[in-house]
Amino acid sequence: MDRVGIILAGGYGTRLRPVTNSISKHIIPIHDKPMIFYPLSILMLMKIKKIFIVVTEKDFNQYEKLLGDGSNYGVKINYIFQNEPLGIADGLLKCEKYVKKQRVCLILGDNIFYGSDLKLNFTKISNTKKNTIIGYRVSKPENYGVINFDKKNKITLIEEKPKKPKSNYVVTGIYFYEKYIFEYLKKLKPSKRNELEITDLNNLLIKKNKLNCKIFGRGYAWLDAGTFDDLIETSRMIATLEARQNLKVACLGEIAFNNKWINKEK
Repeated sequence: MDRVGIILAGGYGTRLRPVTNSISKHIIPIHDKPMIFYPLSILMLMKIKKIFIVVTEKDFNQYEKLLGDGSNYGVKINYIFQNEPLGIADGLLKCEKYVKKQRVCLILGDNIFYGSDLKLNFTKISNTKKNTIIGYRVSKPENYGVINFDKKNKITLIEEKPKKPKSNYVVTGIYFYEKYIFEYLKKLKPSKRNELEITDLNNLLIKKNKLNCKIFGRGYAWLDAGTFDDLIETSRMIATLEARQNLKVACLGEIAFNNKWINKEK
């Protein structure tokens, strides 16, 4: 597949202190496996084998010990350093020289997706040569990047944490970008938070009529594990699903075997 995967696993995890004083946020367990297994499993379900994980130098050894170079799961993992929290778009820009003009699937390291036909739909989106974001309905959109639509349900704007949201649909933490995305990234200027904002990138694409939005409706679950309450809620959901079905969620070995990337013995 002409697409590489990028997982953003940098940052300081300030909302999860004091736990994150000694361990990277994205290695904290969600039920029975490290948090980063969940976004990594999504990339593997789409049969993306070349993966970059953006981490801090301080946390690098933790990821290397956990995942190594990815060969145990039939993928190739490289690590990119982002030592300061300068934004999602900054983390993506740091991957430019390694991506080498390939299409990109960017996913945040604390995002969990679940659904029965998730593999099919994500693969379809990945194979479509269009910049695409995923929209999801939530009860408190003011906590996220809110998607505004016109009367024809065409995306017109993304507002970051607005006080009065114009819709209940928000941007999830997975982004499909085409080869030329770095040209647009270089046009961004730091925000008031001194970050390169992914919302600014997406709004720039909207203005150029170069961004699609796919809505995930009922039957899908999307969670981000940014707080202790989120960790508990997500862990309970995964524990319930695995116990009821006697099937694993985000089992990297099983996905690799089904993709014929590793043999049964491995």
